[in-house]
Amino acid sequence: MNTATITAINALDFQKYDTPIPSRTFILDLLDKHKRPLNRDQLAKALKLSGKEQKEALRRRLRAMERDGQVLYCQRQGYSILDQSDLLCGRITGHRDGFGFLTINETDDDLFVPHSQMRQVFDGDSVQVRISGVDRRGRKEVCIVKVLERCLTQVTGRLAIEQNSYFLLPENCKTANKISLDQNQLMGATVGQYVVATIVEYPSHRANAFGRITEVLGDATAPGLEIDLAIRNHDIPNQWPKKATLAANHLGVTVKAADKRHRVDLRSLPFITIDGDDAKDFDDAVYCEPEKNGGWRLFVAIADVSHYVKPGSPLDREAQKRGTSVYFPGQVVPMLPEALSNGLCSLNPNTDRLVMVCEMTINRAGKMTAYQFSEGVIHSHARLTYNQVNALLTAPQSKAGKSVSRAHTKLIPHIKALHQLYGTLQQARSQRGSIDFDTKEVQFQFNRARKIEQIKPVLRNDAHRLIEECMLCANVATAQFLAKHKLTALYRIHEGPQQKKLDTIRGFLAENGLQLAGGNSPSPRHYDQILRRLGQRSDAKVIQTMMLRSLSQAEYSPDNLGHFGLAYTAYAHFTSPIRRYPDLLVHRAIRSVIRREERDHPMLKAFKSLTGIGRDHVVRVSGAKTLDPSHCYPYDKPTMESLAEHCSQVSRRADKASREVENWLKCEYMQDKVGTCLPGVISSVTHFGLFVELEDTQVEGLIHISTLNKDAYQFDQRKQCLLGERSKISYRLGDVVQIQIARVDINERKIEFILADQAPKKTGRPHRRKASSKAINVH
Repeated sequence: MNTATITAINALDFQKYDTPIPSRTFILDLLDKHKRPLNRDQLAKALKLSGKEQKEALRRRLRAMERDGQVLYCQRQGYSILDQSDLLCGRITGHRDGFGFLTINETDDDLFVPHSQMRQVFDGDSVQVRISGVDRRGRKEVCIVKVLERCLTQVTGRLAIEQNSYFLLPENCKTANKISLDQNQLMGATVGQYVVATIVEYPSHRANAFGRITEVLGDATAPGLEIDLAIRNHDIPNQWPKKATLAANHLGVTVKAADKRHRVDLRSLPFITIDGDDAKDFDDAVYCEPEKNGGWRLFVAIADVSHYVKPGSPLDREAQKRGTSVYFPGQVVPMLPEALSNGLCSLNPNTDRLVMVCEMTINRAGKMTAYQFSEGVIHSHARLTYNQVNALLTAPQSKAGKSVSRAHTKLIPHIKALHQLYGTLQQARSQRGSIDFDTKEVQFQFNRARKIEQIKPVLRNDAHRLIEECMLCANVATAQFLAKHKLTALYRIHEGPQQKKLDTIRGFLAENGLQLAGGNSPSPRHYDQILRRLGQRSDAKVIQTMMLRSLSQAEYSPDNLGHFGLAYTAYAHFTSPIRRYPDLLVHRAIRSVIRREERDHPMLKAFKSLTGIGRDHVVRVSGAKTLDPSHCYPYDKPTMESLAEHCSQVSRRADKASREVENWLKCEYMQDKVGTCLPGVISSVTHFGLFVELEDTQVEGLIHISTLNKDAYQFDQRKQCLLGERSKISYRLGDVVQIQIARVDINERKIEFILADQAPKKTGRPHRRKASSKAINVH
């Protein structure tokens, strides 16, 4: 029976046909005819339905129509036709407790997705919803109308069994759904082991998702399992397509003589690389010399990946897909095959390498007065580490300092010139008002079985900061170059704080005796003024963390919106094309200018030969082949916008995956330390408890509110504290407390603490503070 036939049937006559109730279309027509909502009883009466069977069938049909977004149900009024304009689209973010949130955009508040609705979706799915009401906490609640896009095709997790039925418990804590499995297709996996399952059927209101095991990863104690899980949880590409591997191997291991021609020959200059002890890919080399009249000439040479990886090639397609290298403790998933990243493109010492060079002139005040780009060839004179260079600069008489001095005597003047330039650039950075967050990192040390032995803080020294300043200079010159030539390219942008976060940070700072100037539009200088006033305050790190949280995330964009944190009007990534796809795109943009057809007037060419810097800020060696921009740089604005979104997303994905692995390793490290008492700092306060961070290791654990003193605690968001109703004891952000490690759950990546004086055996007292309105003095 077709829809048109049903629609034409009178309500009194539909029962002649073999159906207990009319079709959806008939019900919609009825609602439309009445021009007002009807409840179920009114609909049953209008349709002349009688008997429990027909009324139950009507109830089910209306529920299905509601679920599918055809009708809207209101408890007071009943059912009405759903207006398509009432539907919203967004992306699901799951919560470990089974509910979720829907993000429409970054500016609007997220909408609450109840557990009953989350049964049919996974974290990351795109959906169409309607607002169905308000929950008991006053949050707008939604009902899912349609799943627009499924995010997952496979899920990683632990194999479990319940009532003789096998299922997978997803490793991603934001996915609370169980995945049912066929017990005859377990591939030999045993309960408790980690496996990968491909989704065969997606979940619905009535049934779990169904999957098929495709890979068995092993037990939780397997070496490197945490990295395997992170790679699969975040769908990080880690297998090279055959065409990409063949293309990389075809390039060879040494630079061909023909490739060195028609380039600026800088092999006589003593370029050096300065990296970490365990670095394997060297994509930047530096050289500096003082100018006779003051100031410096700084050369930043970057591996010329764009010479080897052409747009649209198999290597390019895979590099674009990956977007970035992903760094884990002791392992990396590279953006390019190792034949390139650690071989042909890496600026290894005592080897000729092709580079893209940014040459800059910087005056005594640290201001860049000129810059130019060129295709070059260099011969790195040394591979040095941060610790070696720092020893040479800050402790030349130490054993390490003397060792570097003896081995690299001829390089010392150039290294010292770099250090002098760094000092000037640091002063200029301070005057510019750049926000200088002194963030800390940790390093994981493993034994031969790749089990973690120690977590050590990474100490940044002058060598780290020296290289950072050199790279900043090159990135700023690059952004100015892109803007000057109106190239459609990717900038690295960082917008200022949004009003909601600004209100939060102002309230928090006020409670700590500090004030952020700048009104509704504070500048980076205002942020930096606060940081400089912290001095040796015990809560300095916590205040810095809160200020960092108030800022937006940096991202890529074809629109130059400036970089708030660094206080630059234009900033772009130029310095790491081995590990970041945006940098590779920028190199192609620069080459498109260097190799385009010369259009300079003879007088301008003469000027260029006299000054060394052309009108276009590029140096082109005679005989270099002219390239058609449509082939060497085939990107329009829509394409670049898509690439910006993709590169921003994979960059965030890499950060999340790295953090997950670090959290796993921290749990592994703390497993045998349950019962130990240690001092910590309250790093975050929530309505459900306190997060405490242990210094040096940066291990963070939760003190749940239920374990605190026998009192009812209220969360004060403005003061960032929990306040006892009877005792008036407060636990505030930044307080130092003595904790005892109570429990470690490596599967959940959770570490639980209790206050040491509330443990079964008292081992110390926490630092407590009565609630007070007094401001903290600024030291």
